[in-house]
Amino acid sequence: MGTTRSAAAVCRKLLALLAVSVIPLGLIGAPGHAGLKPTGTATPIQHLVVVFQENVSFDHYFGTYPNAKNPPGEPAFYARPGTPTVNGFTPVLLSNNPNLNPKNGTGATNPFRLDRTQAVTADQDHDYLAEQQAYDAGLMDLFPLFAGTAGPPPAGGGVLSTTGLNLGYFDGNTVTALWNYAQHFAMSDNSYGTTFGPSTPGVLNLVAGTTFAATPSAATPKVVPNNSGPGTLVGDMDPTGDVCSAGTTVKLSAPNVGDLLNKNGVTWGAFMGGFDLTVTNANGTTGCKRSSPATPANGGPTADYIPHHSFFNYFASTANFMHTRPASVSEIGNAGPANHQYDINDFFTALNHGNLPAVSFLKAIAAQDGHAGYSDPLMEQAFLVKTVNALMNSRYWRDTAVIILWDDSDGWYD
Repeated sequence: MGTTRSAAAVCRKLLALLAVSVIPLGLIGAPGHAGLKPTGTATPIQHLVVVFQENVSFDHYFGTYPNAKNPPGEPAFYARPGTPTVNGFTPVLLSNNPNLNPKNGTGATNPFRLDRTQAVTADQDHDYLAEQQAYDAGLMDLFPLFAGTAGPPPAGGGVLSTTGLNLGYFDGNTVTALWNYAQHFAMSDNSYGTTFGPSTPGVLNLVAGTTFAATPSAATPKVVPNNSGPGTLVGDMDPTGDVCSAGTTVKLSAPNVGDLLNKNGVTWGAFMGGFDLTVTNANGTTGCKRSSPATPANGGPTADYIPHHSFFNYFASTANFMHTRPASVSEIGNAGPANHQYDINDFFTALNHGNLPAVSFLKAIAAQDGHAGYSDPLMEQAFLVKTVNALMNSRYWRDTAVIILWDDSDGWYD
């Protein structure tokens, strides 16, 4: 749980990470791929799959790990003997939390458990400024005041209907799959977000390690200008040129990891929900308007593809602005019309056809990305389990590392 930590430790928040990796006994030579030279690896790992989910703080999912309440009627979770608690957790944070600060008004509260019937929650405030104000220079005591959003309340009422909702957390009875992955593989409880703020800064830091060299299509407070030239992005903006983008857009001129993979002859791909605009969903939606049923709080379907979550379309060198389809399954991971940018369904197609790229970045359709307001932990885990199971049942599992992480905290307490 978040504490009144020193300033050096304050930035822990905005990223929760779970690593799933299976290491084979011997080093396996990397397979060749059409169009790119075979390359060896320094470890037995031959394939890396990065699953980038949305808007969850570490404590929101893992704060009380490995101790679950286990009430009747919910999937039970019992940790192995000797499983340590997460770094920084002390029981007093559940009974005398800094967010009892009266400045939080009716939202002043200790952290509280959300059960499976309360999986549907409101989206919290996760803007660049709001999150810094919630952290209160390291006092960690103003989350409800600055980042909390009340309602539509989950079942239960009370504090759930106030801005104190962002002190709510799930345990292994709701995020059961994730807690089991942590038990059987590995979990990082010292993973840190690079900056405060929402999804676009998060995804840019993942693929480029920076939000600098940003040029907006029009003046916007979401890009902090430099003395001359490009500025620094601090908010959500769609990528300039993407056929699905809207409003004021932005492009970046910094190099990204895709450029490095291309330079070194490594096969790779970014696989995003809704990226294939030729598909017609069961509800009749297609193109940029493809949508799927969202969590009930959203009151209807939500778009499958969210441009400001796009990994590489902010960069001219790695963009696929028109969402051009790969010419064949064998192109996936290699140079071609799609320029390494694909639909999430193409990942499973490539996997099933024995053409898994060496490096894959995955983004679920929005309804399954975990973002409060239109997704939830149960819908999210359906995607995660499908993905991990598909890899487990493939020939690649023995030399694949899977990393599951989140782009920002959504304003949830940490």
